[in-house]
Amino acid sequence: MDKIRAFIEFEIFQIGEFTFTFGKVISVAFTICITLLVLWLVKKTIFRKRAQDRFDKGNLYALFQITKYVVWIIAILLILESLGIKLNVLLAGSAALLVGVGLGLQNTFHDFISGIILLFEGSIKVGDILQLDGEVVRMERIGLRTSSAINRDDIVIIIPNSSIISNKVINWSHQTKKTRFRIKVGVAYGSDVDLVLKVLKDSAMEHSDISDKTLIVSRFIDFGASSLDFELLFYSDNIFRIENVKSEIRQIINRLFIENNITIPFPQMDLHLKSDYTTHRNKVKTDED
Repeated sequence: MDKIRAFIEFEIFQIGEFTFTFGKVISVAFTICITLLVLWLVKKTIFRKRAQDRFDKGNLYALFQITKYVVWIIAILLILESLGIKLNVLLAGSAALLVGVGLGLQNTFHDFISGIILLFEGSIKVGDILQLDGEVVRMERIGLRTSSAINRDDIVIIIPNSSIISNKVINWSHQTKKTRFRIKVGVAYGSDVDLVLKVLKDSAMEHSDISDKTLIVSRFIDFGASSLDFELLFYSDNIFRIENVKSEIRQIINRLFIENNITIPFPQMDLHLKSDYTTHRNKVKTDED
């Protein structure tokens, strides 16, 4: 027993009044292990299959992130206490330093606060499809300072949380898993309007990624400068890859237009040239006569 006590109290090094012993090393290691075990149990509990069936995956992720940060804060405080560091003395002695650091890291603190807001508010969750700064991305992770998303080119983008909170963001997944999209097309004047409306609707009906085919709408929207303008509206739950869906529907539209002799016009311009040289030469010839 005395050997164990002597081992625990063995002094590794000393800085002023602070001594670092094997006992403190064991205490720190034990606290970290317990913290990791608690987080593992929490993760298993939160992401068990029954919970995933009842709750949204993004909400479960936010709950786990918040729990993880709280548990680690408590663990760090316990580690500092086990090392004999008095937090009130530490904070009082570093007050001026913290003020200077705070002024220099305003943007970083802004990102931290924004991350907490995102996790607690739940308006943006993992898996949501966002339109941010004109680019469509899918949220992969929401962190305390930054979040990561993947764009349509499968490139990972690191986003400061303050950018999500401060800027205008369109969340295509916020209220429903399907969203309405539109395709515009113009046909030549003189085309059969009823036939064009039918062909547009049939084009959307052919595609497998249309969510509710009863909600497909085709409509005649305007008399254009060189075409009759139409619009096809449809719902799809393939939000992230919707540009591929639109491209495939446009291919179907083009094929059906060809089969039904419907022409898509292209802008044409008549150019009239007036030769000042010819006019001047004729005038000179007249004067000579």
